Amino acid sequence: MMKDKPSILVVDDDPNISRLEQLYLENENFEVRVADRGDTAVEEFRRMPPDLMLLDVMLPGMDGYQVLKTVRKSSSIPVIMVTARGETFDKVLCLELGADDYITKPFDGKEMTARVKAVLRRTQGNEEEKNTDISYPGLTVSITDYDVHYEGKKLEMPPKELEVLYFLASHPNQVFTREQLLSQVWGFDFFGDSRTVDVHIKRLREKLTESEKYGWSLYTVRGVGYKFSV
Repeated sequence: MMKDKPSILVVDDDPNISRLEQLYLENENFEVRVADRGDTAVEEFRRMPPDLMLLDVMLPGMDGYQVLKTVRKSSSIPVIMVTARGETFDKVLCLELGADDYITKPFDGKEMTARVKAVLRRTQGNEEEKNTDISYPGLTVSITDYDVHYEGKKLEMPPKELEVLYFLASHPNQVFTREQLLSQVWGFDFFGDSRTVDVHIKRLREKLTESEKYGWSLYTVRGVGYKFSV
């Protein structure tokens, strides 16, 4: 279960926006810390990892992409990107780098807190469902430790890639559309570009080469979606 007061690290160089986020979140019983630079955010994250990070893209010191990359080297904590950019490229890039969701400025404070709660529910709300590792010949996926081992070697894998693999492997031979995968892995409230699913599948295949010899594969069902074929 979630803690009584989950901690949120708000990262934005605009004091008006960070204050607005802080007020809305504290009103919903979150504990909030604020950083106004990317490098400061990394220091705060290392000093006391939060339960979730609200991360602006355009920051002094380090931009949000660099902060996200740094965080993902050692942690799978949920990160919601907050950006003034509305272009699809920026949204997809955030997700490819391991963000859990994104919010485009200007945003509604109630929508922001709803997304924070939804992401925390997905990542913390059902711990009892996260204690099962999945194994196939040559492959072990641990959702508990966020580890993937293939052919006896640990693979470096961003959290969302691992979650896509874990979800598909948990439902062998079941076909899922891109929209269903977005809903199941990124959350029902995620309004994303389905191409990010294709990118994650492509990267998984590049890491799980020649998996067919073990009797399983990530299979494309043309015109429908993907399945973990066994």
